[in-house]
Amino acid sequence: MLPKKTKYAIKALVLLAKRHGDKTPLKITEIAELEKIPRKFLETILLELRKQGILKSKMGVNGGYLLMKDPTDIFLSTIIRVTGGPIALLPCASLNFYERCEECIDEVTCGLRQVIIDVRKESLRILSGTSIADLVERENKLLALHQTGQDPDISSLN
Repeated sequence: MLPKKTKYAIKALVLLAKRHGDKTPLKITEIAELEKIPRKFLETILLELRKQGILKSKMGVNGGYLLMKDPTDIFLSTIIRVTGGPIALLPCASLNFYERCEECIDEVTCGLRQVIIDVRKESLRILSGTSIADLVERENKLLALHQTGQDPDISSLN
């Protein structure tokens, strides 16, 4: 399950990606209002994204946030790791946040660990291949289908 911090980061990045061609920074208050994100929490998230080189900020009356990278170069796997931590469902299967499971007798022969490693690999493949630009494109397709009264088959959006 994605933490709220990660979901809010993705929502803010999608909003900024939709305005990527416009070089006018978006204020924190605007992002918070449009995406229904608590402002103080959003400030922390945007600062983290700025420290990671994903966002840039502009100070002053006309200040705010802009994407520092192209939306096609911002991948979900990066956002999850920056804001939420591991992609693996168990700490013993994590690449970057490994911890031995307390209840595990032998990691080498643990069948569950091997399944979770397979899940992690597939999740990582999908998340590393899905950019913020891809999410914007999916949202646009879903909106178009919804507006025409069609029931979108989400698997057909790939």
